[in-house]
Amino acid sequence: MDHKEQFISYLRDIRRYSARTVAIYEDALKRFEEHKGSLSAEVFTISDIREYEAFMMESLKPRTVHQQLSALSSYCRFLVQEGVLKDNPVKRVRRPKKEKRLPEFYKKESMDAYFKASEHAEGEDELALLLSAGPGSKLGVELYERRLRRLIISILGTTGIRRAELISLEKKHFSRERLTLTVHGKGDKMREIPILPSLCQEICLYLDAAKAMGVESERLLATLKGRPLYPVYVDRAVKTELGDGFGITGKVSPHVLRHTLATELLEEGADLNAIKQMLGHSSLAATQVYTHNTVARLKKVYDTAHPRAQKSNKDD
Repeated sequence: MDHKEQFISYLRDIRRYSARTVAIYEDALKRFEEHKGSLSAEVFTISDIREYEAFMMESLKPRTVHQQLSALSSYCRFLVQEGVLKDNPVKRVRRPKKEKRLPEFYKKESMDAYFKASEHAEGEDELALLLSAGPGSKLGVELYERRLRRLIISILGTTGIRRAELISLEKKHFSRERLTLTVHGKGDKMREIPILPSLCQEICLYLDAAKAMGVESERLLATLKGRPLYPVYVDRAVKTELGDGFGITGKVSPHVLRHTLATELLEEGADLNAIKQMLGHSSLAATQVYTHNTVARLKKVYDTAHPRAQKSNKDD
């Protein structure tokens, strides 16, 4: 096994990184190897890294260049530990300045409108209709899938968990008595987060629907065939439910629902550390990015409502 394979194995089996994160590291190493023709110690010099950075800047955004260099830096640290390199050359190369990008989020009014318009899909009346239709009926299938899509939005929108965390939820992770979900997060870390009584009720009714449709799975959410959800399925569910109407514009994705909850909690006065714990962030810096949205909103309100600002606008 060469050093590259050892490194990838280390990320996957020791660090327990997600498949997506491991793929990003693999891609970064592949790009560098294709450019330099090798991953030997000889190509990991300061001049080589600077030349490669300049090459990437011709076609990639600064944020992507940062990501690629971070992956190379991790690989070099690994090589240092293995005694292949004396130091990490990437650490000594100045990286390009990243453009600031505020997290996108949906307006509270838009989410309220969605939940009101779709509340029939999670209620007892449609469950009774599903039970009477039976597992082999077209109507039963339609009602189950609609209930599942709505629950995907409900969990993502009210807990802020990641798409991968949603997919990995098992029935044993749901506590009706404690009103909690136990989430398997990044770095193989588990965290317990509270859920609303309304979400608890929606999950219970969904599980009744799944049982009636003959869905057998250890996962909390599953397809009609009892298979675990997968990233594309979740993405499609979110786009189906939110992609048309409710005043929602811009990107429609599971991660925007996470941003939306974080922004709402912050605006309602929630403690930043509490939000950090709920979202499963490894550092407070990752949570603080949401403060930029609230400051931007505050500035807009200030410019519109402040007496002196209004006077200045009239003078103009």
